[in-house]
Amino acid sequence: MLFRLVFFSVSYGITLTPRYRYFNLYLMRLHWKILIGLGLGILFGIFMTLISWGPQLVVDYIKPLGTIFINLLKLMAIPIILASLIHGISNLPDLSELKVLGFKTIGIFMATTFFAVLVGVLLVNIIQPGNSLNPETHENLMELYAVDAAPDEEMMARHQERGPLQFVVDIFPENIFSATTDNRRMLQVIFFAILFGAALFLIPKEKSRPLREFFSSFNDVGMKMIEFVMLVAPYGVFALMAAIVIEAPSLELFGALGLYGLTTVLGLIILIGTDTLWVRLFGGRSPGFFLKGIAPAQLVAFSASSSAATLPVTLERTKTKLKVPEHVRSFVLPIGATVNMDGTCLYQGVTAIFIAQVFGIDLSLSAQIGIILTATLASIGTAPVPGAGFITLVIVLSQAGIPEAGLALVLALERPLNMCRTAKNITGDAMTAVVVNNSLKHKESKTIT
Repeated sequence: MLFRLVFFSVSYGITLTPRYRYFNLYLMRLHWKILIGLGLGILFGIFMTLISWGPQLVVDYIKPLGTIFINLLKLMAIPIILASLIHGISNLPDLSELKVLGFKTIGIFMATTFFAVLVGVLLVNIIQPGNSLNPETHENLMELYAVDAAPDEEMMARHQERGPLQFVVDIFPENIFSATTDNRRMLQVIFFAILFGAALFLIPKEKSRPLREFFSSFNDVGMKMIEFVMLVAPYGVFALMAAIVIEAPSLELFGALGLYGLTTVLGLIILIGTDTLWVRLFGGRSPGFFLKGIAPAQLVAFSASSSAATLPVTLERTKTKLKVPEHVRSFVLPIGATVNMDGTCLYQGVTAIFIAQVFGIDLSLSAQIGIILTATLASIGTAPVPGAGFITLVIVLSQAGIPEAGLALVLALERPLNMCRTAKNITGDAMTAVVVNNSLKHKESKTIT
C-alpha cells in the first residue's frame, strides 16, 4: 500500500497552488523521475529497517521488481549491440571512416583509462586511507567477510592462470550463438558485429539491401523497446535502492572504511569533471548540456552497477539528447561498455594500494607503476556486469605481491563503489562518442574546403 501511495504522486501528479492547479510529475523529465525513485527507495529502505518485518518484506516483494528491471535491460543489451553495430557499419559512407573511428575511439579509451588509474594512485598516496584504519576493525572485517569472499576464490584462481594476452584471445569467439547467450562475452559479440557489418558493406548494394533494411528495422524496434523499459525505470531504481539499504552492512563498518570510500569517490568526481572538460574542449558541447543529456543513463548505471545493462539507455540518450549520429554511437558505445573502464581502473589502483597500506607493505615506485600498467590492461575485456572489476582486482594484487586476503577488507564497500564507478564508466563512453563525432565533423568540413 505504501509503495503504491508513494508512486501515485510520481506518476499522476499532486495538487499545488490555485495558480498551478496540478504539478504533473508524469510530465517530468526522465532523469528527475529516476532521481526521485532513487531517493524514495533509500528512504523507504531506511524506514523498513525500523520495522521488524520490514527487511523481509523488501527482500520478498520489493527487490524482485528491481531484479526484473535489470533483467529487462540485460535482455536488450545483446540485440541492441548486434543491430546497432551492424546497421551503423554497413551504412558508413566510406569504409575508411571505420578505420578513423576505430583509431580515435581506442586512442581516447586508452588515454583516459591510463589517466584514471594514475589519478587513483596519486590520491591514495596523498590521503593514505589504509594508515588510518583501526586494527580491531580490520580484524572484525576479516572475520565477517572471509565467508562472503570464499565463493569468488574459484573465479579469482581462473584469472590468475590467464596469460598476459588472454584478453586478446577472448575477443575471438568460437561460437557466436554461444557468445550471445552470455553478457560476460560481449567483446566477442562486438567483434562478430563489426566483421559482419564490414562484410555487408563490401558486398554489392543490391545483394546487401535486404539485410541492411532488416537490421535498420531491427535497430528501430530495439530503440522503441528501450523506451518501453524506461517507462518503469523509476520503479526499478526504487526497488533496487530499497534492497541495497536493507542488505547493506552496518554503518560502523562503513565508517571504518569511509576514508577509503571517499578517496575513490573523489577520484571518480575528478574523472567526471575531466570528461566534461574533454566535451568542452574537443566535443564542441557545454558541460551542462552533456551532463543533462546523459543524466538518466548515469542514474540507471548507478542503480544497476552494469555498463552492459545500461547500454540501451546510453544509446538512446546519445541519440535523442546528445545528437550523436547512428554510425558513431553504435560503434563507440558498445565497445566502450566492455573496454572503457575508467572508473574500474581508478578503483583498482586505489584499492590495491589501500590494502597494501593496511598490511604495512611499503610499495616501491616500480611496484606502483606496475599497478598502473596492470590495472590499465586488466580493464580491457572486463565483463560489463556487477562485480567484475572486483574479480579482476586479483590480477592487480598478484602482480604487486599484495595479499589477496585483503579483498575481504573492501568487500563491505564493494557494492556502493561499484555503483559509483559504473556511472563514471558510461559517462566516459558518452564523452568519447561526443568527442569522436565532433572530430569527424571537423575532418569532413576540412575535406569539403
